[in-house]
Amino acid sequence: MDSPVVHLHLVSDATGETVRTLGRACISQFDGIAVREHFWVLIRNTDQLLGVIEGIRAAPGVVLATVVNDQLRHLLEVSCREAGAPFVSLLDEPVTAISEWAGRRAHHRPGRRQKLDDRYFARIDAMQFTMVHDDGQMSDDLDEADVVLIGVSRSSKTPTCIYLANLGYKAANVPFVPEVPLPEEVIRLTRPLVMGLTVDPDRLVQIRRNRLRSLYEQRQTNYVDLERVRTEVAAARRLFTERGWPFIDVTRRSIEETAAGIIRLLEGRSRDSAAG
Repeated sequence: MDSPVVHLHLVSDATGETVRTLGRACISQFDGIAVREHFWVLIRNTDQLLGVIEGIRAAPGVVLATVVNDQLRHLLEVSCREAGAPFVSLLDEPVTAISEWAGRRAHHRPGRRQKLDDRYFARIDAMQFTMVHDDGQMSDDLDEADVVLIGVSRSSKTPTCIYLANLGYKAANVPFVPEVPLPEEVIRLTRPLVMGLTVDPDRLVQIRRNRLRSLYEQRQTNYVDLERVRTEVAAARRLFTERGWPFIDVTRRSIEETAAGIIRLLEGRSRDSAAG
């Protein structure tokens, strides 16, 4: 008998780490089911939530949510009820909902951890890929990446890639250097999501100065010259716009928030591809 497919929608008004962890912990209680995870993160207004509801209607399944806004949570709950999709919050019993939807009994084994399955090895593979594709290295096989980040120096490219890799995404990053063309391999990319990272120039100068201090570097260079940095950031933004690459301003974002925004775009591409 074919394994039942459970569409698991994970909805959060933040980075989604809590609901992601809970969802996967619950799924690990079951044998013989196939799971398709849908991540909906940084959902903080009605327009964003309507997109979530549309996705749930297209692929009904169990909906786990960490949404603190009462109005948004109520709208999501009512919409799930109309779509026939079980809705649970962290205060409900998500294991029961998955069990009822999948037609399988939970093992109820305390502290049961995820097995070393394909997902685990995919995450290890993603980490290895990301480490060897840091800072523009190994650009000849970038088409194997899920996402390629481009940004000026000290725009959090590497830590964001490592965070994404830990979640199973093959992430590479390429530095943007003024007056130095990007590798042709990057320009020709079609399969991966190519994403720009930008940052406020004043904040970027502070970050770079702190970096130089940590290296005991006292010389003043263009690297921390405010006007030069402003020109550098503007050139990067212009490139992103010309190439049609989406970009995120990371000035006031944590690594987790930046990654959540990237994941949202990756999931959107995945849904569009499935629909096509």
